[in-house]
Amino acid sequence: MKGPAFTIRPQGDRCLSLDFGQEISAATGLMCLSAAATLRAAQIPGVSDIVPSYTAVALFYSPGIHATPVTFASLSQEVKHILSGELLPANASSRLIKIPVCYGGVHGPDLSDVAKRTGLTEEEVITKHSASDTMVFSLGFSPGHPYIGIHDEIFAIPRRDVPRTVVPRGSVAIANRQSTVYPERLPGGWHILGATPLRLFDLAREQPSLLLPGDKIQFVPIDQKEFERLAAEIDGVRT
Repeated sequence: MKGPAFTIRPQGDRCLSLDFGQEISAATGLMCLSAAATLRAAQIPGVSDIVPSYTAVALFYSPGIHATPVTFASLSQEVKHILSGELLPANASSRLIKIPVCYGGVHGPDLSDVAKRTGLTEEEVITKHSASDTMVFSLGFSPGHPYIGIHDEIFAIPRRDVPRTVVPRGSVAIANRQSTVYPERLPGGWHILGATPLRLFDLAREQPSLLLPGDKIQFVPIDQKEFERLAAEIDGVRT
């Protein structure tokens, strides 16, 4: 993949943002992941972290701890040089991860409301939400918290007017054609369709976060009995 078009802007005095456009799409997301992988491989002195998102890549740097000071101007030039060549592929290690979801009932308090908003039946909402693979664009908000998309345009519904102060761990929610899965009990304003028994973040694992940017996600509907079986199995492994 050849060097992409992007703009550079400062985010304070210790962060540089590379903007690859404003449209949230799989193509733009993959471009951000490719750019981030390429920049990480370059091991730029002074850069402490590289974080891809839907349409941008943030480079965090320390201006004054090296013999040659890192400045916005010098880092911009270095980034332009690195990204002018061949980029590493974003999907070199991508995986397809199936996420079992028990939709509706106690696990999905917003399923009926989403059905009304979209003009679908509850069964049609479930079918469309689980119909095709989606991609993890980024992690944020809390450890292991994924931002997943992009869904059918019919799911272009805004977040709830009044966010919940507590959303149960494992809740699968949707807003603005995107999905998320809450890794822990957190506040949130997305529409909750169901829940998964999977643990998205566990410090006992070698890789604590179950999902990583670039992963392909397939939501798989399950019933309450299967949810309870999987939850018991997962809890048993951890004890």
